[in-house]
Amino acid sequence: MRRADLAYFIKERRKQLNLSQLDLAELSDVSVRQLSDIETEKSSPTIETLSKICETLGLSIELKVKGTDV
Repeated sequence: MRRADLAYFIKERRKQLNLSQLDLAELSDVSVRQLSDIETEKSSPTIETLSKICETLGLSIELKVKGTDV
């Protein structure tokens, strides 16, 4: 998944749930700065951070490594 797509999905789901970045950051146990950087495509999250954010947003993540489902 491209960084832009990931940023869009996280931001849009956060808005659907009426959460501020501060709310999501606190609920996900990540920093507001880190979340902001992800949503503005300045950085990519680690798998651990992505997992925390997705769990909080009620989203699942599917990983592909070298074309194989993990």
